[in-house]
Amino acid sequence: MAIQPSGFTSGLLTPTLRKQCIGFMIGSALFALGSAPGFGSWAGAGAVNASYFVGAWFFTGAALIQLVLSGAMTTSVSYGSGVMVRAEWLAASTQFFGTLLFNVSTGAALAAHSIKGQTHLVWTPDAAGSVAFLISGYFVLVTYRHVNGVRWAPRDGDWWSGQINFLGCVAFGVSAVASYITSAGVTVDAVLANTGTFVGAVCFFLASAVVLPKAAR
Repeated sequence: MAIQPSGFTSGLLTPTLRKQCIGFMIGSALFALGSAPGFGSWAGAGAVNASYFVGAWFFTGAALIQLVLSGAMTTSVSYGSGVMVRAEWLAASTQFFGTLLFNVSTGAALAAHSIKGQTHLVWTPDAAGSVAFLISGYFVLVTYRHVNGVRWAPRDGDWWSGQINFLGCVAFGVSAVASYITSAGVTVDAVLANTGTFVGAVCFFLASAVVLPKAAR
């Protein structure tokens, strides 16, 4: 006889916008903590890397929920091939891919100590993940424009969420460039790298916080 999941288990595993928002907010808070001014000096590199590592998994869980909630990959159109990939799905899928790359990067940072390891296992997936986030952030804006038919809607929380999210994606991109490790094992600009990560994390937190009241309803 098949065992049916309990109401609690079923509810726990059901993807919702609220769970998505909370997941991104927790992940963002951990990234903000790891990059907060003075935290690395006080807690040490190990605590910073651990904060990023755990935060990246919350990002991945939230991004997976977003991908599931985004719906079908394609939709029918009256032109071209008759089928078009949906911008909402592209936004969710590229963001999910980016979080997986952050899992690789933050996981490698816990163990990589050589210059080669830092470059290929930490920086490269981090940079690629940041590019994926930029692409995702762009498609979020495209999705909003397609659904609502406008580019400018400052009275709409979803509009603000998209704008703040894109700003966070740009900040993460700046952080990735600044955190490049030279052949001498020196970070190009450690201060800018930390600042970009902190600003990006705060932006991602706010982007989800804006939507959370709607998700709760």
